[in-house]
Amino acid sequence: MSPRLRDDPVALGSLYLRQHLDNPVAWWAWGEDALAEARRLDRPVFLSVGYAACHWCHVMAHESFEDPEVARVLNERFVPIKVDREERPDVDALYMAAVQLSSGHGGWPMSVFTLPDGRPFLAGTYYPPRDRAGLVGFPRLLAAVADAWGEQRPLVEAQAAELADALEREVRLTDHLAPASRPLDLAGVRRRLRDALVERADADGGFGPAPRFPRPSYLRALFEFDDGPSRVALSDALEAMARRGLYDHLDGGFARYSVDATWRVPHFEKMLSDQALLARCYLEAARVVGRASWREVGLATLDFVERALRTPSGYAAALDADAGGAEGGHVTWTPEEVRDALAGESAALVEAVLRRYTITAAGDLEGRSVPRLAEGEPFATPPHLCGALSRLAEVRGRRVQPARDDKVVLEWNAYLAQALLAAGSEPYLTRALGLLDGLEATHHGGDRWWRTQHRRVAATAADLAALADAHLDAFVATGDDRWRDRARALAETLLERHWEGSRPHALAPDVGDGVATPDRETLDLVTRPKDILDGATPSAHALATRALARLALVDADPDRLVVAQRLVALGAALFEHPLAVPDLVEAAGFALQGVEVAVPGAEGPLARHLRSRVVPRTVVITGEGGSPLLAGRRAGLAYVCRAGVCGAPVSDETALDAALDEALAWR
Repeated sequence: MSPRLRDDPVALGSLYLRQHLDNPVAWWAWGEDALAEARRLDRPVFLSVGYAACHWCHVMAHESFEDPEVARVLNERFVPIKVDREERPDVDALYMAAVQLSSGHGGWPMSVFTLPDGRPFLAGTYYPPRDRAGLVGFPRLLAAVADAWGEQRPLVEAQAAELADALEREVRLTDHLAPASRPLDLAGVRRRLRDALVERADADGGFGPAPRFPRPSYLRALFEFDDGPSRVALSDALEAMARRGLYDHLDGGFARYSVDATWRVPHFEKMLSDQALLARCYLEAARVVGRASWREVGLATLDFVERALRTPSGYAAALDADAGGAEGGHVTWTPEEVRDALAGESAALVEAVLRRYTITAAGDLEGRSVPRLAEGEPFATPPHLCGALSRLAEVRGRRVQPARDDKVVLEWNAYLAQALLAAGSEPYLTRALGLLDGLEATHHGGDRWWRTQHRRVAATAADLAALADAHLDAFVATGDDRWRDRARALAETLLERHWEGSRPHALAPDVGDGVATPDRETLDLVTRPKDILDGATPSAHALATRALARLALVDADPDRLVVAQRLVALGAALFEHPLAVPDLVEAAGFALQGVEVAVPGAEGPLARHLRSRVVPRTVVITGEGGSPLLAGRRAGLAYVCRAGVCGAPVSDETALDAALDEALAWR
């Protein structure tokens, strides 16, 4: 159901939708009701997609959607629909593909004009209130579209048909790729990915031009390579992101991205997904390289999440970029503001603070400075500056604070559980297990999982796959079978509700068409998009491959492993461009070259040693549970297996490392 937005209390669980409740535009919520209204009135749809922490979404809202004349045109000539992209990633993915096909780039706010059946015919992003800098003004665009609808309908419909055909090919890419017909050289793919990253890496810790987005999956792809260029690329990126303006040195956590190529000036919103994926990356990188400061970054990020994003239902989606109508106004400082905040302190201490955080009169953004660490300053605050930092944080806390979007996104909370488990210690383990238990209570009912705690939108394939993978991490961390059992149930729900075509099995491995993003009962889209290219978060295709393959390894289940391998085959053509699918490259390692290590019995030194490492393509089964890999084996020994064949058991850490190295050398 999709009534008018102001009449839909469930939809208004979204902060983004609530932000538009008082617009003079009579917004509809997305769904069949809104499209039916467009058909009844014979009007085109204006679809606006954004999210609560989006700065330019707020700008377009203030400039256009709060304008009575713009609202009058939208209400009289169109059916206006407002969508929260974080609540409906399937709607967002479908129409963002249309934007990118039309303009060659994307972004938010997304502004799309569609036929009453939902097929787009014109797609763009932000439009200003008047023509400027090569952009058409939004009122003039509305008038032109309305006139074309009335006077050139056949041309509009032909344009929609042409774009719909291109869109179908774009969002169902795997349907048009030839599955792999010969064994994949995954080791070669990993090397090509490493080479591409090293070639693109620069001294400022980036892999491309501004704006720069964190890409944890790029960095994780470098973990396995111990050569100098790989380590330099990894270190430069992790150091730059943590030391410069992308990281919030007073309150913790990472901003969404950097507007410049040196990570100094961020776009100030903070997303839970970024905190989780980056925290996990820093924690694992610290184990790979042995750098304690990276562990400090990861733990500090998790502690920020606990302070700033905790809700009764899990962890909130985001903090806004704006505070008090100013982008980043809560974050930036002038030297005078620092001196006022530290009044009574010695001049030397004040100057030390200004120097440590590079707060200057020139500033970085309209005369204000984004705190970042000066060259040579340690990440941990020196003891003699801790009091000053606390005072600055106290003063900053009295500023107008950014809004918080309290919707609890299942997928992102699953990432957070994995990051908490990656910390490998209390209290993070307890927090992770408690979060997974809590999500079961808030996001699951009957045979359905829901994307948010409001239970309005069904869980996507990414939600279910990420949650299944997080439960497997909990199983690896604890050896407790209840997490494996839950992962198995989630995997089955994923396949029942998202798999297309016949399900592969050991006797018929080459059937089935992969996973669609929306639930099979989601019927309000013109096509069922498939999410296969990795971006700021892993694709649903990669997440499903990883979760299904790891579960199959834990359970010694050949039929489930075949499903994961079918997903690899469907996307294998993309391995010619591994930068587009780094998470799928990693997941394919589990599906095609996975290694199992079983350590039966109570927690001992071998199990602890395994958990202290980051071992690629490997699942670890410990304890006394029901996995077939534990049955009939001696407690306290480690068994390293691949492709169902296990080596001789080992009893010490050196022998275990040697057995793992041999197993992982598989080509």
